[in-house]
Amino acid sequence: MTYSRAGRAAEQAEPEEERERRAAWEALVVTARRTVTDGLVVGTSGNVSVRVGDTVLVTPSGVPYDRLAPEDVTGVDLDGRQVLGTLVPTSELPMHLAVYRATDARAVVHTHAVHATAVSLLVPELPPVHYMTAALGGPVRVAPYAAYGTEELARHVLDALAGRTGCLLRNHGTLTYGTCLDQAYDRTAQLEWMCRLWLTASSVPGRSPSLLTGEQLAEVAERLGGYGQRP
Repeated sequence: MTYSRAGRAAEQAEPEEERERRAAWEALVVTARRTVTDGLVVGTSGNVSVRVGDTVLVTPSGVPYDRLAPEDVTGVDLDGRQVLGTLVPTSELPMHLAVYRATDARAVVHTHAVHATAVSLLVPELPPVHYMTAALGGPVRVAPYAAYGTEELARHVLDALAGRTGCLLRNHGTLTYGTCLDQAYDRTAQLEWMCRLWLTASSVPGRSPSLLTGEQLAEVAERLGGYGQRP
C-alpha cells in the first residue's frame, strides 16, 4: 500500500494517544466479530472491551458487529461517563468496569458460549478436567445469577473472579480478562473448550471424568510461566 505525502504527514501529526485508540478500536471490532464467527455468541449477544489509558472502549448496545466502522468508536471513563462516540455502550458496562477497577485487566470478553452456559446450569464450578484450568488461575467458578447489566451481577462476577482470570455466569455465559484482547479471547476459547470436554466426558453412562489435583495444577501453573517465546 502506498501513501501520499499529505497522508503520511497527517498520520505523523496524529497524536500518539489517538493512534493507540484507533488501533485498539480496530482490534476490538476484529475480536467481537470472532466471537460470532467462532459460535460463541448469537446476533449481538455478548460484548467486548479494551482499556486504553483511563478510557474503556466497548462494543455498543444492539449493533451487529459486522456493521461497526471506525466512526462508531464508543468509549467511557472508569466511572462510566461516555467520552467517545454517540452510540449507547453495551448494557453490560457495569460488569466490564467492575473488572477494570478491581484487576489489572486491559481487555474483557463476555460471551454466551453454549457449552459454558450449559455447565453454569449444573455445577458451582467447572471441575479441573484439563491442565489449562491452571491458565485461568484454577477451577473456574460460577457466579450466581443476577439480571444482566446490573451492579448485582457485577459484584457476583468479581467474587467469582477472585484469584481467577475467568468465570462462568449462571444461566448466562462467560467472562474472561487478560492483558490484551488476544489473551482475553484465548481464555474464553479455552474455557468453552474445557466446558465442552467436561460435558462430553460426563455424558458417558456409569463413568466419571478423572480430575486433576491441586498439586498437578500448581505444577502446570509454574510451567506456563515460562511458556512461549521470549522478547
